[in-house]
Amino acid sequence: MTIKDKIIESLQILGILKEPIEESLNIPVESARFVVLDTETTGFDYNTDRILCIGALVLQNGTINLQDSFEHYIDQEHFDKSSVEIHGIIRRDVLNHKSEIEVLQLFLDYLGDSIIIAHHTRFDVTMINTALERNGLDKLKNKTLDTAVLYKRTLIKSNLLQYKDHYTLDDLADKFDISKKDRHTAIGDAYITAIAFLKIIRKLKEKHEIMLYHLFR
Repeated sequence: MTIKDKIIESLQILGILKEPIEESLNIPVESARFVVLDTETTGFDYNTDRILCIGALVLQNGTINLQDSFEHYIDQEHFDKSSVEIHGIIRRDVLNHKSEIEVLQLFLDYLGDSIIIAHHTRFDVTMINTALERNGLDKLKNKTLDTAVLYKRTLIKSNLLQYKDHYTLDDLADKFDISKKDRHTAIGDAYITAIAFLKIIRKLKEKHEIMLYHLFR
């Protein structure tokens, strides 16, 4: 047993460390491969609405790999013109549409076993899982992180300050002075989320050194 293992075991016995640390999480944040994603959809109903586009970026070693980006549009069987005002995607306006199952399979290959980052992750992951299930594919098993949740850890705790229950991606972009030029495009929102994540990590590091497992506690 190494010294590190003995320290972890002692902390667990003392009740300071409640759960054993997964070996895959006991690494610096920079060493992990993250896929930062966003979906544009026809609406917010998991069952009746559909994904229009999946945008994603790889983040590793504190760097966003723009050359290894993922952006694919899905053929629209379901169309809701009211949501066009938000995402701007109209029926058949992009030449490289692919079938839903085709885009999902491409995304799974791109994602691999990476950790997923998104803003309000539950929505995007549930939309993707619903689509996977609809096409007879297994649901995602990847670990996930939510920038909306992580951002709250950077806030100073004080009874004198008023906090929100939910922070939007616009809130984070304004807070961290991130350009919103491509807001409400899948790849644009993924980029804003990736920048916000790096800013959050930098803020958290001001308190103590961050290992990957710290983000899941």
